[in-house]
Amino acid sequence: MNEYNDNHITNPSQPNSSLYEICERRFSRRVFLKTGVALGVGSALGACDANQVITETAWRDNNSYRSNFDFIEIEHGIDEYHHVAPNHTADILLRWGDPIFEGAPEFDVNKQTAESQLKQFGYNNDFIGFVPLPSQESLKQSALLCVNHEYPLAGLMFPNIGRDIEGAITAQQVDVTKAAVGVSIVKVDLVDDNWSVDLTSKYNRRISALGTEIELSGPAAGHARLQTTADPEGRNVIGTFNNCAGGITPWGTYLSCEENFNFHFSGEMNESHPEIENYQRYNLGTDLFYWGKYDQRFNVSKEPNEPNRFGWVVEIDPMDSTSTPKKRTALGRFKHEGAENVVAKDGRLVIYMGDDQRFEYLYKFVSRDKVDLQNKQANKNLLDDGTVFVAKFYVDGQLEWLPIEYSNPILAPHFSSQADILIQMRSAADLLGATPMDRPEDVIPNKNTGKVYVLLTNNTQRDETNAANPREDNAFGHIIEITEEDENFAKNKGRWDMLVKCGDPAKPEHDADWHEQTSKDGWFASPDNGVVDPNGRLWISTDQGAKTPLSGTADGLWGLETEGELRGIGKMFFRVPNGAEMCGPVFSDDGESLFLSVQHPGDDESTGVSRIDSALTLWPDFQEGVPPRPSIVVVRKKNGGPVG
Repeated sequence: MNEYNDNHITNPSQPNSSLYEICERRFSRRVFLKTGVALGVGSALGACDANQVITETAWRDNNSYRSNFDFIEIEHGIDEYHHVAPNHTADILLRWGDPIFEGAPEFDVNKQTAESQLKQFGYNNDFIGFVPLPSQESLKQSALLCVNHEYPLAGLMFPNIGRDIEGAITAQQVDVTKAAVGVSIVKVDLVDDNWSVDLTSKYNRRISALGTEIELSGPAAGHARLQTTADPEGRNVIGTFNNCAGGITPWGTYLSCEENFNFHFSGEMNESHPEIENYQRYNLGTDLFYWGKYDQRFNVSKEPNEPNRFGWVVEIDPMDSTSTPKKRTALGRFKHEGAENVVAKDGRLVIYMGDDQRFEYLYKFVSRDKVDLQNKQANKNLLDDGTVFVAKFYVDGQLEWLPIEYSNPILAPHFSSQADILIQMRSAADLLGATPMDRPEDVIPNKNTGKVYVLLTNNTQRDETNAANPREDNAFGHIIEITEEDENFAKNKGRWDMLVKCGDPAKPEHDADWHEQTSKDGWFASPDNGVVDPNGRLWISTDQGAKTPLSGTADGLWGLETEGELRGIGKMFFRVPNGAEMCGPVFSDDGESLFLSVQHPGDDESTGVSRIDSALTLWPDFQEGVPPRPSIVVVRKKNGGPVG
């Protein structure tokens, strides 16, 4: 997600001890106890990794250890094109505006309507979920791609939009942007080693912000704070938007996460209004998309409860295109980045979730009931009951998951019910003293190893100034590894360690921390999304946004070693075109196809100006008069076999 989501810090409990403070104190204490010498974090490998020991002999032999990633690494750089490791193909599968239904119109930038967009692939594709379908005769593979469409960029969507978007955008164009976000579900088939879209499939579907009815379920459904003029019962919402990352459940449903919903609302709220604290805590008041100019439900002075109906996790059944999506309120309301999930040892479902804003928190949801893998229908309402926990990190490497429950005497005086807490989840986490984080985005559990990887993108607004906090201006982000107690994802205690501190290790001012054998191209900045492939390997995609000039290289996809002597080595596999971010990595079940989202190509975030006539690239069409188009790329190995 672009950095615009967190320019304003809304967490009043910051400055609690930051994670880097904790990491530095923990490392210094450990080294002091072992050697009697206190060292800086940058003076040793794996400053927060107590388990890693590499011998001097190993450093001298570059071929001592065999990498899990068997591909030729590509180089850092920035240009108009995409690049993939040698011996792999990277083909465009779906572009913004491509038809996904039989008879849908072809994309024409000068003839856009909401009606046509609802029959076409949406804008700014992010998360991709891969749901395999039963094999069919003559087809090697078939699957459903479940794709999030995050937010519109009117300047890159419409030729007539200049710098003054608010003054230029029309009601018709606003409806197009509403139709362009949300979700696309598309059937794809592998024929003769090429993936293609099946326009005739009964599964194909668009879920948008324009007119899709979505049910509110769980503890907060029907609450007075969710009731509006159009929905006096507070149980049915029109649309979903700012859908960032997500997850696929073990029973095959699709979890789509509403992230920066706040930027879709205009209007002002009186300081005496009962929602004003909530309004401020979720950073409302900056309207980037001007929907409220033509639709009063996006004007908080008209409909103050409407923002409370967004910021949830939406569960969708991709196998039934007539089903009603549900916003599962039991998972809490905040700027959800992702909802990757895993079945715990005791059979319950655990969903890890990051709140993507500076100084916000890391959460997980643990279902009350067990997952029934034999009867998928039995899980239909599993996500309506369970407990949300928020993370607190300790100096000695301990991790505690704090339950966010109305029965807690710390919370009860401040809220009227569990539903009230779920609507204003951030405030509850503040009261519990959770650890403020540096923009927690994707959180990836690895069921093969029992570890969990937390991707923290960056935070350039931390202003603690002391020797124990060496990266107060954290422009490059880092990755934390969590080991839950007894390797049980449902436990409320665990341990944590630093896997890598991102940035260029060759530049001391970055204060990066990687395995010493990481190449000049193996480091990255601003980790955003991740995926564990069928072989158990971790892959990381990045989103630097306006900070790209600091690293001097475009975003992309890296393999990252997590186990053994090579732990902490990155290896660059894919690079996006100028202005784009890399997101949504997902593998087919056999590991032989990798689907990637290239989002907002051509967007010049460093200047804050996004227009077709000044786009940094016209990828992927490279035709005059055709804007850059966010697209899905599918990667395969030229001679067959697992990607990478």
